Amino acid sequence: MKNLVIVESPTKAKTIAKFLGKDYTVESSFGHVRDLPASKMGVDVENNFEPTYDIPTRAKKQVTMLKGLAKKADQIYYATDEDREGEAIAWHLAEIFKKPIGETKRITFHEITKDAILDALKEPRQIDLNLVDAQQARRIVDRLVGYSLSPLLWKKVARGLSAGRVQSVVVRLIVERERERQNFKIDEYWEIFGDFENKAKEKITAHLHKINSESLEKLAITNQEQADKIVKEIEGLKYKAVRIEKKATKRNASAPFTTSSLQQEANRRLHFSAKQTMTLAQRLYEGITMDGEATGLITYMRTDSQNLSQKFVAEAASYITDTLGKNYSDSKVFKTKSKGAQEAHEAIRPTSALRTPEMMEPFLERGQFRLYQLIWQRAVASQMAPAELESTVIDLEDDKAKYTFRASGQVIKFDGFLKVYPTATKDELLPAINENEDMDLLAVRPEQKFTQPPARYSDASLVKILEEKGIGRPSTYAPTIATVIDRGYADRDDKKKLFPTEIAFIVNDLLMEHFHDIVDYDFTAKMENDLDEIAEGRQEWHQTLSEFYKPFKENLMIKEKELNKKEITEETTDEKCDKCGSPMIIKVGRYGKFLACSNYPTCKNTKKIKADGSIEEKAEPELLEEKCPDCGAPLMKRMGRFGAFVGCSTYPKCKYIKKEKPVDLDMKCPKCKVGDIVTKRSRMGTFYACGEYPKCDFAMFGKPLPEKCPKCGFPMIEDKKGNIKCSNKDCE
Repeated sequence: MKNLVIVESPTKAKTIAKFLGKDYTVESSFGHVRDLPASKMGVDVENNFEPTYDIPTRAKKQVTMLKGLAKKADQIYYATDEDREGEAIAWHLAEIFKKPIGETKRITFHEITKDAILDALKEPRQIDLNLVDAQQARRIVDRLVGYSLSPLLWKKVARGLSAGRVQSVVVRLIVERERERQNFKIDEYWEIFGDFENKAKEKITAHLHKINSESLEKLAITNQEQADKIVKEIEGLKYKAVRIEKKATKRNASAPFTTSSLQQEANRRLHFSAKQTMTLAQRLYEGITMDGEATGLITYMRTDSQNLSQKFVAEAASYITDTLGKNYSDSKVFKTKSKGAQEAHEAIRPTSALRTPEMMEPFLERGQFRLYQLIWQRAVASQMAPAELESTVIDLEDDKAKYTFRASGQVIKFDGFLKVYPTATKDELLPAINENEDMDLLAVRPEQKFTQPPARYSDASLVKILEEKGIGRPSTYAPTIATVIDRGYADRDDKKKLFPTEIAFIVNDLLMEHFHDIVDYDFTAKMENDLDEIAEGRQEWHQTLSEFYKPFKENLMIKEKELNKKEITEETTDEKCDKCGSPMIIKVGRYGKFLACSNYPTCKNTKKIKADGSIEEKAEPELLEEKCPDCGAPLMKRMGRFGAFVGCSTYPKCKYIKKEKPVDLDMKCPKCKVGDIVTKRSRMGTFYACGEYPKCDFAMFGKPLPEKCPKCGFPMIEDKKGNIKCSNKDCE
């Protein structure tokens, strides 16, 4: 065997293999091949933070196969992703193969196309140890924080909790936003609108803008009494158009996507989570099979750059000119604004501007198509002419010059980039009214309004604030948000916005008081800057770790002695235990607060505390007439951790539990059209799934309704919060 090319993903390997001849063997590492051990710290803090790397069990078979191929190969090309993570995987492989760094051949590419792969093979380089060191430093500092703070939380709060360098800062943001909402004072205010008409019977609606030439602030009119008084005065006055101003403006196209802006826009427009966006983008990058040939449809999706290749710029210009006309084309160069830009050297774009979304739709799943369409539109639109708008402002004033109403409108004179990348911009037409023209007041309407608390974070707004504060890196946003949800610190409301769980408040408050540096925005941003300096070779990674760890460890040792679990997790109440009469206390567990008997472990009585603060009473066991098939004793209906179940009344002597048969709902599976939808139970509760499982994996985690989705035809469901939505996760 002459040449071995190693990538991370098997999909990527299949795509690249089709571009290369028989002299190349392309194999996948299936992700990381070495990592810090899962069962211990794996970092020798006394020996210059020397890491211990293990080959995970899941990777051992693949690594053995790769080692065998590496021995036979004349040359090994490390073709892992072009970011720090990919550089580290290449280094780990070279270490396993015992290959000197000076002899390594590392190739990188922004897109998985034949030309890009062949060009990369012409110019291999060595593995960049600065990038490897930056990745090692990130992994080690995250391990030091996680494996030090998580056990402390287990001891002082509740088992199963975790902390992380970036994760805990994200939790802080979500908690602080929720507290802003809780403390927000809602104020009443009023706005006044007038309907006017000229002699030509052309109507216009305007809002009250000024009183006595003073602009009205939002809360200028605070109650109905004030509003009614103003309305009464306005009704008897005569009006004319005192000022008409027309202004030509231009709106420029946005830059092509970076990782951050793609996650934000996909969340706003497509309602995709950050994780969903990156998963779909990965598939588009690694390659889609079209007419028997696989090729990557977009460039690498982890990037801070806004740069576009000259090839794409020329291709886009040709497409725009040929399809829309020369006046729509306007080639531009975008400069990267992110001070820490490093991950790659090109924006996220289609590998070819000529592959329009319409051409690609037959080869893509619905989610893939929608994301590809968004990326294609944004990249092509960035090379288009600005949209030209004409804004009009009309001021209407009474004959006493006391009350001024204002109407605003705009007309799109030339749509420019909006032709390809439509936004909320639209025509808001105003009638052709002349200056000093008399206007009749037809009606005046006061409208009551209330100030609104700041919105909860969506994935888009959370990614935006993380980027602004320099917390984490765009490539880490999606997995971090997913981790915060998976660890039970946050959940999504009916609008898919993030809100903190009860345990998030407790853990955040503890970290803020006792480990403020770990959740401090500036401290976290500085660490990211330090990692960038290491990647550039301007900072030594061992020194960076030492400066962080020494004060962190000293504080940790102090807090382990100082913190008292009872003071953190227990509150006294007036409630009495209904089993033994002892006082009940509020305790904190992994899933929040609950009532427990103070006489524990003698009495193990507990009660759930609902979200509204009320106590959930336990249902008493119910003896049934049905007999246990194992011992003949009566069966009993009880409440368990995962809901009601039927078991033997002599438990634990007899441990028989009656299995519930799936209940047929008389509904065909919308996915396979063959199986029936049945009711099933799991440790997560009741759910509804196709009876043909495992042949069909369709499942619904909400009560099915007879109504069908008007967009995709799947059944509508009602979730636990009473929200009605489509059961198809890819449907809006």
